[in-house]
Amino acid sequence: MRINKASSFPPSDPKQAQTLSKQSLYNKITQSYLKKDFRYWQWRILFSLIFGYAAFYLVRQNLPIAMTALTAEFGYTKTQLGWISTSFAIVYGVGKAVSGTFSDRSNARYFMTIGLFLSGCACFFMGFISSFYPFIILWTLNACFQSMGSPPCQRLLTHWFPPKQLGTRWAIWNSSHQIGTAVITVVAGAYLLEQFGWRSVFFVPAVLVMICSFFLFLGLRDTPESLGFASIEEHTAQKNNEPPPAETAESKLSFKEIFISRVLKNHLVWYMCWANLFFYIVRFGLLIWAPTFLTENKGSSLAKASWDVAGFDIAAIFGGIMAGYVSDKVFDGRRGPVGVIFMIILMILLLYLWQIPTGSNFLNAFVMFAIGFFVSGPQILQGVAAADFASKKAAGAANGLTGTFGYLGAAFSGVGIGKIVDIWGWNAAFVIFAAAAFVSAFFFALTWNHKATPPPPLKKARA
Repeated sequence: MRINKASSFPPSDPKQAQTLSKQSLYNKITQSYLKKDFRYWQWRILFSLIFGYAAFYLVRQNLPIAMTALTAEFGYTKTQLGWISTSFAIVYGVGKAVSGTFSDRSNARYFMTIGLFLSGCACFFMGFISSFYPFIILWTLNACFQSMGSPPCQRLLTHWFPPKQLGTRWAIWNSSHQIGTAVITVVAGAYLLEQFGWRSVFFVPAVLVMICSFFLFLGLRDTPESLGFASIEEHTAQKNNEPPPAETAESKLSFKEIFISRVLKNHLVWYMCWANLFFYIVRFGLLIWAPTFLTENKGSSLAKASWDVAGFDIAAIFGGIMAGYVSDKVFDGRRGPVGVIFMIILMILLLYLWQIPTGSNFLNAFVMFAIGFFVSGPQILQGVAAADFASKKAAGAANGLTGTFGYLGAAFSGVGIGKIVDIWGWNAAFVIFAAAAFVSAFFFALTWNHKATPPPPLKKARA
């Protein structure tokens, strides 16, 4: 192609020069506007995801609050209560893998909104149930719809934020877990349950969630490209004055080929699966049994235990953001080191909580707050790491797979821990929690030196 050297000189015609000057100014204004508009949509998407996923937790974490009342009214054993939680965990784990695969190829706005609305419907009807098996059936149906919440969030995060910001932004989104749990724990545990009975713990959150699904639909959009923006890779390159990213070999692969090569054959993703399985034994063991443990073993009232769990969730917000920020800034995108540190400290705190004397209400609250701080970090880091290792095109599927393993651990935390407590007491449960934390730290350690790896560039055929 011939280059017109004359075009590099200023035009001799003053009118032409003025036109070019106006065009240049227009381009600068347009670029500035687009950057501000893109940042607006980044934050709008992020806060919509926080709002929406917190709403999912309003109709998920209401069950642990109602457990004591269900035992009092129907005489359920801890094993029976454990089966309710375990049935949810199994169905949710399988559903998360399926939803992860579908969400990578679906419009996240519709996918997430429909799941939230249907979850609210299932929870509403649970308030009418008075027998054990219908209760399990509706709770597992709720699990199907709940599994439609997390994968679209993870997909949108990887499409709207670059890898160097992903840990921090993921942690900010992850605060939705704690916000939703804290709200339902305080509202339902400290007010609804005592004032209106256990059925209100299902009715009221369900109605709120169905209303929230409407606002979630208004706030969310799909990928940047769906709004006419460039992809996050192109936007980042433009922002840093770098050349546009080269086309990758991955762009020519089908989703099935990407899923096999970047997820199923990726040993780093499998390490995160095992780390998540053992971590979820701890996390869900605390989410399911903490109110019961504190009331039965530590002498707390149900209202006091609810406030302790709320403190646990509030601390988790700050712990998660700290973990994401440190992995981004201090360890340059490596999630493994932070995961190891958090899991080891968590193990020590669990052993300490176990040994606190009965009636030490202030100490219980303080240690629960500290545990909440360190339990959130690994939850965030395994999700970010799985997305890093699998690439954004398979982020939902990778997190669906790690989530399935996580909920196998959660399934054990339900009926397994319930049965263990019925037979051997709380001492045995806390030995298992501490051992699970140590094993999870081991699998995080196997990814110590690894971070996000971009797909290889597309090799051009020789002429």
